[in-house]
Amino acid sequence: MRINKFLADSGVDSRRACDKLISDGRVKVNGKIASLGEEVDLDDVVTVDGSVVSLKKKFEYYIMNKPKGYVTTVKDDKGRKTVMDLLPSNIGRIYPVGRLDYDTEGLLIFTSDGELANRLTHPRNEIPKTYLVRIVGKISENALAKLRNGVILDGVKTKKATVKVVNETQNFTKLHVTITEGKNRQVRRMFESVNSEIDFLKRIKVGDLTLRGLDRGEVRKLTKEEVYYLQNL
Repeated sequence: MRINKFLADSGVDSRRACDKLISDGRVKVNGKIASLGEEVDLDDVVTVDGSVVSLKKKFEYYIMNKPKGYVTTVKDDKGRKTVMDLLPSNIGRIYPVGRLDYDTEGLLIFTSDGELANRLTHPRNEIPKTYLVRIVGKISENALAKLRNGVILDGVKTKKATVKVVNETQNFTKLHVTITEGKNRQVRRMFESVNSEIDFLKRIKVGDLTLRGLDRGEVRKLTKEEVYYLQNL
């Protein structure tokens, strides 16, 4: 088994984050600093920062309705509140899958299952994520067409998106936006590129998984059916 998969399945973090731990020299196999892509056996002793890690046989899966004002990270070096502060104290070692920025609300998955986390976040899987977006004022058909067909972010064109207007007044417009990528602050930057200002952003779906009545800040376990659905998205 590759070392990053071993670490992810042990509940250390996502595969991508585990690759960073390995690159930083914080992971050892049988006392020697591990290398990216290294294979390990169950008999090997694997440590992270000196602590032994082992495969978990039972994974945990949770869903949160993240409120504004929390960063999506395990620890924050600026001392801000993190999504981990909202988890019940009796939950084991789990971590957030992907990110929602400080001012974004909505659906956030937590798990100790590194394989699932990797599946949901890897760009090649194109997992659809749907957001409720509220912008100031109205939006033109030309701008909608650009958002749907892809805009240029960091010199690269975004993939096609589904963009639907669900409510419009003189002061604001509400839209549902579905994307299959996960670029940093992507939805906000997409609207900035067509000169539209977002004043409210909430992720409401991952695939067909919804918040199902969770109030802001609330957390619940995913059902077996929901876990199976995510594993097969």
